[in-house]
Amino acid sequence: MSEADGSRPLTIALPKGRTLKPVAALLARAGVTGIASAGAACTVEAALLEETRALVRVGDFRGHRVHFLLLKPDDVPTYVDYGTADLGVCGRDVLLERDVDVYHPVDLEIGRCRMVVAGRVGPLEARAGHMPRVATKYPRTTAEHFARRGVQVEVVNVQSSVELAPLTGLADLIVDLVETGATLVQNGLEVKETIASVSTVLLANRASYKLRTALVTPLVVGIREAVAQRT
Repeated sequence: MSEADGSRPLTIALPKGRTLKPVAALLARAGVTGIASAGAACTVEAALLEETRALVRVGDFRGHRVHFLLLKPDDVPTYVDYGTADLGVCGRDVLLERDVDVYHPVDLEIGRCRMVVAGRVGPLEARAGHMPRVATKYPRTTAEHFARRGVQVEVVNVQSSVELAPLTGLADLIVDLVETGATLVQNGLEVKETIASVSTVLLANRASYKLRTALVTPLVVGIREAVAQRT
């Protein structure tokens, strides 16, 4: 048997964190089952959410062994891009920030929000000789967005509490994800413009999508149907 026809496990890279549970539910509806660390058959939810430090979990899809890699969300596209994982799950914000060449065949419609430019309420004060600073944990996306608009900005890379940047004078604007906008309002900020709509998507390695189609396509179709049934 060649690798293309199923001699190796189907490998899926999944993000650790709050999206793991709803993603596990979609996999279950698509027909994926799990194998607990003790070796007994179980639901895929039980396998993925089991209290263990194991970073590789095991499952089954239509008689084919499945390996789940539990990763930090930012690392999922890398594993899929390099072919270490056949499929993966991550947010569109991560895809926007990373330079990867992967398919994203299904929008899982989990974690819907917006990537926005925000700042203090009211017009941005223009100061002579001052290049606006924008704080964000998405420096590449931010730089590209303002470059497309022909606006020169200094991008400041921060990893948490981005809303503090305009309040403390670190930056004039921020680029961040918002769901309801309540945090912005509570901190005297407002949305200036929306860069992109964001949700969680299924990724597929390009080679796997073509060469392992007998394994990959049925699962992709099953996940797509599971999303449709849920909505």
